[in-house]
Amino acid sequence: MKELVSELRGAVVSTLIFAVVLCGLYPLAVWGMGRIAFAHQANGSLIVDSRGTVRGSELIGQGFIAPKYFHSRPSAAGNGYDAASSGGSNLGPASQKLNDTIKDRLAAYRAENNLKETDSVPADAVTASGSGLDPHISVRNAELQVARVAKARKVPVETILELVRANTQSAALGFLGDAGVNVLQLNLALDK
Repeated sequence: MKELVSELRGAVVSTLIFAVVLCGLYPLAVWGMGRIAFAHQANGSLIVDSRGTVRGSELIGQGFIAPKYFHSRPSAAGNGYDAASSGGSNLGPASQKLNDTIKDRLAAYRAENNLKETDSVPADAVTASGSGLDPHISVRNAELQVARVAKARKVPVETILELVRANTQSAALGFLGDAGVNVLQLNLALDK
């Protein structure tokens, strides 16, 4: 009986120590290091305009529909870019609903950007990302929208192209993924 109590006491003390360290001290240390070393990211990677107003996050897309703005890729996350409903459509390549949706998006994209029926359209212009929240579009997608934005703003096409180039982010670490354009940052640059 004495051995059982001794073993039980050791197990309870070990459990309490691990609970304090792993459920308290370690998360607190990681949180503190994140707040110090990565303050911008720990606060949600917020984009703040020159007046100090939070305009959004670098990490979550926003729906833009006015012709004077670059349009984000489609979202399958709830009502637009609803971070609480993050997720893809779960429709597979054999899904008729997905094929019909893509055909409709292709027609709309070509119409709003004054493209011919034979012009190729980047996949990110007509398909949602896996999370449905992707804030980036491909450089080609942005280039195809330049003429529409320039016309709506009555600005030379080259001026808009320069803004696209200035807001193009290279692949992560120089080789992971493709270059992309953060739509919110580009649209905020347009408004300046």
